[in-house]
Amino acid sequence: MSKFEKVYSLKGLEEHEVFREVDLFLGLRKGLKENVYQIINYAFTEMLNNAIEHSESAKCKVEVVLTPYRCGFKIRDYGIGIFYSIFEKFNLQDEVSAVGELIKGKVTTLPDGHTGEGVFFTSKAGDKVSFRSHKINLIFDNQKKDVYVEEKRYIKGTEVNFVISRSSKRLLNKIFEEYAPEDFEYKFERTRVYVKLFQREYLSRSEARRLLSGLDKFREVILDFKGVRSIGQGFADEIFRVFENAHPEVKIKLQNLAPAVEAVIKHVVDKKE
Repeated sequence: MSKFEKVYSLKGLEEHEVFREVDLFLGLRKGLKENVYQIINYAFTEMLNNAIEHSESAKCKVEVVLTPYRCGFKIRDYGIGIFYSIFEKFNLQDEVSAVGELIKGKVTTLPDGHTGEGVFFTSKAGDKVSFRSHKINLIFDNQKKDVYVEEKRYIKGTEVNFVISRSSKRLLNKIFEEYAPEDFEYKFERTRVYVKLFQREYLSRSEARRLLSGLDKFREVILDFKGVRSIGQGFADEIFRVFENAHPEVKIKLQNLAPAVEAVIKHVVDKKE
């Protein structure tokens, strides 16, 4: 196993220069397949840029590990915290609410200089990617095609963990194409929302409005109901009548519907027609 570890001052730091230093130390260009190298390069520089421009931290710790089977990195800052930053900027109910906003994509606290796409695409690029801040650990397990949240002991700032197999066949351009396809002129116009991350019960119109916040920026939204056993009629009506009538340009697709959920949605759709 080879390991690079260093603490950087974030003032004036440039992420591509740090990656070059890591690359030379570990021999990433020579040691990794081209597709894996591209993914590590993209994810590392995007996440370090987030720490530089968003964290309000004076320093960050960088670790990059290369084993015979995996390549991974950890970037840890000691600033405001990724979920708290979104919670504060968008006046949300709590930091848990910020988790749901983050995974939609296009959420950024610096809209003049950022699109908010870096975290979204990075979360899709690794085998396992996690964002830990304060008591929240948001985990994307792309091998199991699952996303979940853990409560952990409090840590200051944000810690990003990224791991990918050295034999991975994942292609960065295919990830971009999936959510920014040719049909949408290669713009980031498609997103997937895991409904279960927003609320334990899905009953009210206000809960639906929180789920839908910002989704009018996309042309196609995939609502994944995995793990959701039931929803209220008001919740469904707000999505499938009110929102769809207000935003006919946004196409909503549904996945992993439990029978009870499907029945409520069908009732609302049938009434609309």
